[in-house]
Amino acid sequence: MIAWVFRLSKWSAIVGGILLVLLTLMVVISVSGRALIDMGLGPVPGDFELVEMGTAIAVFFFLPWTYLRGGHATVDILYSHLPRWAQRVVLAFSDFLMLVLWLVLTWRLWDGMLEKRMYFESTFILQIPVWWAYALCLVGAVIGCLAYIAKNLIMFGLASYPAGWPVEEAKEH
Repeated sequence: MIAWVFRLSKWSAIVGGILLVLLTLMVVISVSGRALIDMGLGPVPGDFELVEMGTAIAVFFFLPWTYLRGGHATVDILYSHLPRWAQRVVLAFSDFLMLVLWLVLTWRLWDGMLEKRMYFESTFILQIPVWWAYALCLVGAVIGCLAYIAKNLIMFGLASYPAGWPVEEAKEH
């Protein structure tokens, strides 16, 4: 189960990366179209709406893998000077607190999605239902919940890292 969560998180990050590449290409095309408006070209209609939604989706798809890899920013001024046991306590507490916050975030995202769907809210130019973006972000949020649960199980000794996971990397985070 833990290995499956790690693989799912990795693949969601890859999907998020592909999405960002596609958004980047769309922005280049849109800006080029604006620059060549005299030649009959123009911007991509609704480009800012697509960037807004796509970036949010990509972030939610990146966060689980970022967390599992220990890629979040940390403030090491005090932490690095603590004894190893105290570092583990701080890490366990912060990971558990982040799990609780991630669960609340996912719950509120679910409620927001239902509300956007109920009121038929859509984007201004493309008329894309906003709840679609919420639903895709919710997929990333659920994967994030699974990642936080998996890492907490590992942290509290109830599970272990998947086979092949760099042990030194795991000890550092």
